[in-house]
Amino acid sequence: MRISEIGEFGLIERLVRPPKRESLIVGIGDDAAVMGMTGNAVLTTDMLVEGDHFRTEWSTPRQIGRKAMASNVSDIAAMGGTPEFAFISIALREGIEVEFMDDLYAGMHDVADEYGIDIAGGDTTHGSVMVINIVIVGSIETPVLRSGASPGELICVTGPLGGSKAGLELLLAGKDGPTGAVAKHLDPGCRMDISSDIAAVANSMIDVSDGLASEVNHICDMSSVGAEVIAEWIPLSASTREAGEVLDQDPVGWALNGGEDFELVFTIHPDRLKEVEDRCTVVGRTLPSDEGRTLVVDGNRLPLTGGYDHFNE
Repeated sequence: MRISEIGEFGLIERLVRPPKRESLIVGIGDDAAVMGMTGNAVLTTDMLVEGDHFRTEWSTPRQIGRKAMASNVSDIAAMGGTPEFAFISIALREGIEVEFMDDLYAGMHDVADEYGIDIAGGDTTHGSVMVINIVIVGSIETPVLRSGASPGELICVTGPLGGSKAGLELLLAGKDGPTGAVAKHLDPGCRMDISSDIAAVANSMIDVSDGLASEVNHICDMSSVGAEVIAEWIPLSASTREAGEVLDQDPVGWALNGGEDFELVFTIHPDRLKEVEDRCTVVGRTLPSDEGRTLVVDGNRLPLTGGYDHFNE
């Protein structure tokens, strides 16, 4: 069914669901939402652009919706907050039909329902490519910032890295490979499941949206520390390693520079590692700022550089 057959407001009515939270006083239908907030509010926004972050020839509408919502929830997880409300703005290109939107929103609701989020508003318009922008509002007590690291802490990650980039490279090459890697790119998920436990002991934290190298450098920049990352310690899944063999590429490079894994990177005092050691892997340590930022590969010390950059090809 063409969207023009039901119109913008008919589409919105079709996609709306009743609110789950009593704190959503006014939801979709008025010029603005009204939310009853207590304590500190935490907000984030993230944008996905067709052809850059997703392709409809690879991803189902439901996968696109899940990825769009999960990438935003991941930012809340990286602060140690609780997501509560989402606002979704979408530009639709010509040819998008109602059934596509049904499935897209079903994917968004999958993630929203998992974490108790109400979709409270947004906007729809048209454009030359599809663009999905989501704002999430949540609550937070004590945020875990990128600026809290000190020299002598351990740098940890909550799970395997490089899987999303491995899946993307397989799709770009048109090669068969491990399904786990492709699935990690199409439906990456996030670590809201353990973020509160990690936040309770972490001194700084960030999610892996642009690669481990980029995220560690962000912590170093904001905390005025140096870092040493050990390449051999970076966790890689079996499917990521297999994809590296299929494509004859180094999967450690994907972990450092690929992004969209949405695991959490955090620093922690060594004395507290026992509290979360079953939910993370140590990949390095923080150093005094004058000792720089180093990647150790087979005993060789290299500059810790790289990471995904939207404006650097």
